[in-house]
Amino acid sequence: MDSFRDKIVPVTSILLGVVVVWYVMAVILNTPFQRDLDRRANQTPGVVEFIGKTLAQPKPTLPAPHQVAVNFFENTFLRSITSNRSLVYNAWVTLSSTLLGFAFGTALGIVIAVGIVHVATLDRSLMPWIIASQTIPILAVAPMIIVVLAAIGITGLIPKALISTYLSFFPVAVGMVKGLRSPEIMHLDLMHTYNASRAQIFWKLRVPASVPFLFTSMKVAVAASLVGAIVGELPTGAVAGIGAKLLAGAYYSQTIDIWSALVAGSVVAALLVMVVGIAGRLVDRAMGGRPA
Repeated sequence: MDSFRDKIVPVTSILLGVVVVWYVMAVILNTPFQRDLDRRANQTPGVVEFIGKTLAQPKPTLPAPHQVAVNFFENTFLRSITSNRSLVYNAWVTLSSTLLGFAFGTALGIVIAVGIVHVATLDRSLMPWIIASQTIPILAVAPMIIVVLAAIGITGLIPKALISTYLSFFPVAVGMVKGLRSPEIMHLDLMHTYNASRAQIFWKLRVPASVPFLFTSMKVAVAASLVGAIVGELPTGAVAGIGAKLLAGAYYSQTIDIWSALVAGSVVAALLVMVVGIAGRLVDRAMGGRPA
């Protein structure tokens, strides 16, 4: 019970603090427009009424939390999942490219890590380029990938998945390199004493030691993959997906829809990280690990 309280109380306190600050900022940012509306209508509302108006604007500069919550509920639970306005439908469109890009990125990261650990030349030559690749803004890379692939007739899911791959392979590669190199010298010497081959050392020592590092890096990678999928939808003019919802909201100044789509993306990211975490615990238990 005490452990549960120790986890819930800090998170709840921070969440309440964020909501309070959000409401305050909503009032402050929406005040100029509301004053202009009242001046044109020749109205002089009281303080409480004025604050209420700033929190009920149809197209506010910063939507209030309750406006975002109502919009999220309506577009998630009260609309058909086949509707273009349904957040479930749009989240699924983005999720499909996210999962494909995450699979590509995880596989690519593992292959790169294995090569770096076993080939010294790759460690000295490839690793600096991998790190440098992450300094390039994804907003600059995404349009180039979309245009180049479209020129050779590749459109739809694959370009968005490749953008997700670009963001997700890096944490997996770095985490796996760390994991594959994590066995202690004493353990490696013991394997050599048993006359183990490089393949046996890899599969029986390095791979089991790298599993915790792999799933930790996969949590970062799957969230980055979702960001890549959303960014990939922006230059394509997509008609569906969380990125498409963000674009449509920006075109028509539907700020509440924009924030609702951001919340939907956050929920999807949290669920994906949770699934990876559960998978990591199941694999650890299957390998004989003990629960903490």
